[in-house]
Amino acid sequence: MLSFSSIVWSSVGKKILSGLTGLLLTVFVIGHLLGNLSLFVGPDSFNLYTYKLTQLGALLYVIEFGLVAVFLIHAVAGISVYLKKRKARPDSYSKAGNAGGNSQKSVSSQSMIWTGLLLFVFTWLHLKTFKFGPHYTTTIDGVTMRDLYRLVIEVFQSPTYVIGYVLIMILLGVHLRHGFWSAFQSLGVTNPRLKPAIYSLGILISLVLAVGFLTIPVWILFGGGHSL
Repeated sequence: MLSFSSIVWSSVGKKILSGLTGLLLTVFVIGHLLGNLSLFVGPDSFNLYTYKLTQLGALLYVIEFGLVAVFLIHAVAGISVYLKKRKARPDSYSKAGNAGGNSQKSVSSQSMIWTGLLLFVFTWLHLKTFKFGPHYTTTIDGVTMRDLYRLVIEVFQSPTYVIGYVLIMILLGVHLRHGFWSAFQSLGVTNPRLKPAIYSLGILISLVLAVGFLTIPVWILFGGGHSL
């Protein structure tokens, strides 16, 4: 009898893991964008939003640990699937175009491994910049809290950082464009009637997330937000 680990880490198991974790990360990214949109409201709104997150206490650490675990599982499973496919079909990855059937081969699908790796590096730099960056403080309604709004404004006043951020958000959109559809395919949702809707929804989500995220630094760079 096969062990649980051997089943999970089989070719099918890794695809399912990649799909499930990919969808979980997509939900997180959507929530992250919704929270970040409070930047447009003003410093108090954004700082109160981030302060409320820190007030989750131990639950916040559990959530963060879970996100790290999901992120790593997604990365490892995705890389493993890619390497196995590359070994089995070393020449197929240089050709783009729809392969027919349930395939949605495109530039987006062909570049998944590279956009994924770049997003992995970006996530580490993003955490280093904001989560572990300078700790300014502010007081709102008598409560002292971290002034993360100030840090965001400072960082996005750098044209170099904004250009890099915008490029990465475009890559996020490219990654999600195929990744959303691929996740459902890996989970066995291949009904011909659902395929167009899922694929179109993936394009819509990837576009909204990419544009939503990159709008923030561009807005700040060109004078949005409060000057420091």
